[in-house]
Amino acid sequence: MPNIQSAKKRVKVSEKKNLQNRIVKSGMRTSIRKFDAAVAADAQNANEQLSATSAVIDKAASKGVIHKNAANRKKARLAKQLNKAANA
Repeated sequence: MPNIQSAKKRVKVSEKKNLQNRIVKSGMRTSIRKFDAAVAADAQNANEQLSATSAVIDKAASKGVIHKNAANRKKARLAKQLNKAANA
């Protein structure tokens, strides 16, 4: 444990931010799993889930949990997955 007051505060603040970031990241992963399930079940109706998942990913990127390029890459891969399932 730190002895200096500002270091003690940094530990508290970083723990709190770490928890928030984990919550956002976990929600993003859950949304991606729901999208995968929607694509597996019915590729035609997975469009709504794609837009919802994209919104969750964008929100994570805007909060700085993931990098904006990583967010764009994830969204592109999800769209590619949906198009592949729709054509198959």
